[in-house]
Formats: sequence, C-alpha cells, structure tokens
Amino acid sequence: MKTATGVAALVLALAGAGVVGLSAWPIGTRVTLAERDGDARRGAYLARMAGCIACHTDAKGGGKPLAGGLALKTKFGTFYSPNLTRDAKHGIGAWSIEAFARAVRQGVSPDGAPYYPAFPYPFYAVLSDRDIADLWAAFRTVAPVAEPSKPHELSFPYGFRSGVKLWRAAFLADGGLADAPDRSEAWRRGRFIVKGPAHCGACHTPRNVAGARDAELALHGSGDLPDGGKSPPITASALKQKGWTKNDIAYALKTGLAPDGDAFGGSMGDVVRHGTSFLTEGDRKAVATYLLDEDNKQP
Repeated sequence: MKTATGVAALVLALAGAGVVGLSAWPIGTRVTLAERDGDARRGAYLARMAGCIACHTDAKGGGKPLAGGLALKTKFGTFYSPNLTRDAKHGIGAWSIEAFARAVRQGVSPDGAPYYPAFPYPFYAVLSDRDIADLWAAFRTVAPVAEPSKPHELSFPYGFRSGVKLWRAAFLADGGLADAPDRSEAWRRGRFIVKGPAHCGACHTPRNVAGARDAELALHGSGDLPDGGKSPPITASALKQKGWTKNDIAYALKTGLAPDGDAFGGSMGDVVRHGTSFLTEGDRKAVATYLLDEDNKQP
C-alpha cells in the first residue's frame, strides 16, 4: 500500500513539475520592426484578405466589427474569437505594435502565452514588417468596444494552454516563402495570398489527430471542418479535372458562384462575402494563376 502511495505521489510530483516547466518555457522571438508607419487603407485591404473581419465579428449575433465572440466548434471544444478593437481593457488598445507583430506572425500573446492554432498565425508568418504596420494602422481606426472576449470552452486536457507549446514544437514549421525569380509576378502574388494571409490551406488541407495540417496533402480538401462540413480539393489537377479556368476561379472568388451556377455555402460563403469579394481583379486572378499551376507545391 505504501509503495502504491509513493508511486502515485511521484507521478503527481512529476506531472506538477511538467506543468511548471511548460508554463515557464519561453516561446517566440523578440520583434524589431523595420517599418512602423503604416497605411491604414492598405491594412484594411489586408485585413479583408486575411479574414480578420469575418472571424472576429459575430455578425449573426449582432456583434460590432472586430469585437470578437464568433464561435468555432471543433473536436477539441469551442473556440471564441477575441476582441480586436482599440478598447484598452478588453481589446488590443494597450498593446504595442511589436506585441501585435509577435501575436500575428508568431502566435504569442503579449504575456508570452501561446495562441491556439485555431488562430492561423502559421500562415501570417509570411507578412512583412510593412504588412504588419499597415494592419496595425487599420486596426487603430476601429472604434473601441468595451466587451470582454469569451473564454474558450475546451475539453480536457486542451484547456491547458501551455500544452500548446508541445504542439508548436512538434508541428509548427517555418512559414517563409522560397524565392521564385523564375516565376511570374502573378504567380508569386497568388502564392503569397494562398499560402499567406488568405490561409486557404487552413480549410482545404486534411489534419491529423492533433489538429495539425498534413503538409503532404496540402490543398487536397478536408472532410472534417469545424462547422461539420467538407472542403473540396483545390489542387491544380482537381480544379482542371472539374473544368475550372482562371476566369472561373476569379469570378467565384468575387461572387461565390461556381461555373455551374451553384452558390458556395457554409464557411466558404462567408469567406467570399467578407473577404475575397473585396479583392481586386488582379489579386483574384493571381490566386487562380497559382492554384492552376501544377507546380504550386513549391514553398
């Protein structure tokens, strides 16, 4: 009996030490921005491209712009988007631009805690200092809303936020884009949008049991979306097999209508309504150029 009690005590002690160790484990790197004076208009465009408005506004619940509260139901529990308005207590009004950059590109909060990967910061790692400055300038124009962010409702053990550090160590990869001087400007722009701010792979790539994307099956579609729906493959071969052309894709991203007249539903309908419909014709065709290229797996 004493032996069993001793073993149990040892396990609890080790578990406690592990919790303390994880909590103290530092993540992220220091941020020094080469550019700090942003263009709010360009930042607003980037925010639309990145889905900030769609994800951080509970439109159906009557929420104010960027005040958060939108529910994202997953197999790990329900995540709620936080308040991104200028409110100093409940939003990001007291943040510095460096803290904002660290949060967006590294997924680390001002107090050093990891954000859950429901926030697609791995995609935002490609944003430049200018992009960050522009986004910051845009967010500073949003009226403050004194509304606290809703706490996530997660199953055990996912509510232990420091545990996300282990997930990061196992699955978080370099989010940079390789140089591609031999590719067209449209292709490079499309790659930036698809693999960066628009984070297309977040929904159109299958995930493993830990919720990490399967890089080998990027853009091959997913049958397990948070809203219970499915996303189709958007690889070049899949799109061409279904007869999609560059103009079809650009038009669909503008209107939410497929070539056969069918309308996008579910989360993709929201993506178009709040995001891609605001993109320029050039950017929508750039996305199409990249997606229809058989070699679009290039980093």
